[in-house]
Amino acid sequence: MISVQEPHRQKENTGAQSEVNAPSPWQHLLALIALPGVVVLVVPAILLTRFPPARPWWQIRHWTHYFSLALGMGLISGSTLLAAATMFLFARRGRGTLAPWQPPTRLVIQGPYRHIRNPMISAVAGLLFGQAALLASAAILIWALLFCAVNIVYIPLFEEPDLVRRFSQAYLTYQQHVPRWLPRLSPWQPENRPDLE
Repeated sequence: MISVQEPHRQKENTGAQSEVNAPSPWQHLLALIALPGVVVLVVPAILLTRFPPARPWWQIRHWTHYFSLALGMGLISGSTLLAAATMFLFARRGRGTLAPWQPPTRLVIQGPYRHIRNPMISAVAGLLFGQAALLASAAILIWALLFCAVNIVYIPLFEEPDLVRRFSQAYLTYQQHVPRWLPRLSPWQPENRPDLE
């Protein structure tokens, strides 16, 4: 079952037109480097240079260090898988990138999007918190908290109104059933909604 909805202004587009307008691999790579790449790699690298952790990550002096390493590796592994899944869905189903300058042209409500409306933001936050735990870095922890705070404000004030404008009732229905931040345990199934099937 394909669970996407094209924006109301583009419903007349054929599948062939969607294929032509689909972003190239280079555009996906640029979006990946420009957004999560900077947030997850560049900024933490700068922070680690300016504010090195109190101990190197490989020095284990206490049992809590094992916990910190395991937590960090678990968050990084799970968040990397989640990020990859969401990027694949944006490209394959949404016909767009994760960048706001080339967003998906179809509403993606499949996979992790049936549990939570912002799995990509959750994945990036998980990567940052995982780095903070793995590297015992207070600076990256503060950066992770700042990243979350900015998105808590940005998404409801800017991103969601744009999604309502682009996808109208389909997004409003989705918004009513799938939470923004805390995932639902069971995936949302859009019953009796042919426009969401």
